[in-house]
Amino acid sequence: MKKVVLASGNPGKLKEFAASLSAAGIEMVPQGALGVSEADEPFHTFVENALAKARHASRATGLPALADDSGLCVHALGGAPGVYSARYAQAPGGVRSDEANNARLVAEMAGQADRRGSYVAVLVYVRSADDPRPIVVEGSWDGEVLDAPRGANGFGYDPYFYLPDLGMTAAELPLEQKNILSHRARALRGLLRALRDEFGRDQGRDQERERGSR
Repeated sequence: MKKVVLASGNPGKLKEFAASLSAAGIEMVPQGALGVSEADEPFHTFVENALAKARHASRATGLPALADDSGLCVHALGGAPGVYSARYAQAPGGVRSDEANNARLVAEMAGQADRRGSYVAVLVYVRSADDPRPIVVEGSWDGEVLDAPRGANGFGYDPYFYLPDLGMTAAELPLEQKNILSHRARALRGLLRALRDEFGRDQGRDQERERGSR
C-alpha cells in the first residue's frame, strides 16, 4: 500500500476517500494524525486552494498528499458562494453554519429567474511538496437552487440543491445514490483513473530497471 496524507481533518472525507482509494493501493492518513495543522485557503479558485493544502501537507510530512476544495457555484450570483461556500454567512460579521449559509443563499436568490447552480469539487494529488506536475481533477454536479428546503439527508446546501432529472434535492437522495452522482464522486473517479495510469507507468519503469540490472 502506498501511504498518502489527506490534507483534511474531516472524518467524512477520510472515510469516503479511504474506501475508494484503497482499491488503487493507497492508504489514506489524515494530516491531523501526523500533527499537521490546517493550511490557509486565501485564494479565489478551488484549484489554488486545493493545491495550497496539498503542498502544505506534503511539505510537513514528506509524503504524497491529496487535497480537495469544493463548493456551490450559482449562475445568477456570478459563481458565488464558490470557494466561500462553507463560510458564506460568516462575513461580514455573521456566523458559520449550514443554516446561516442557506439563509443567505435564499435571500441573495430572491427574485432571481435563473436558478441554475453547480456543485464543484477539485481534487489535487502531489507526489511531493514541490511537484511541478500535480494531478488535478474536477467534478461537477448541475442542478437548481430552491427557495425552500426539501429532504433530511446530506449537509451544506443539499436541501436546496434540486436535481430536475431526478425530481429530488440532494438531501432527498439515499446516501448510496448521492455517493455515485455527486461532484466529489465524479472527481474521485477521475482521480482513480489518473492514479492507476500513474502507478502503472511507475511499475513499468521499475520492471525495466530490474531487467536492466540483470
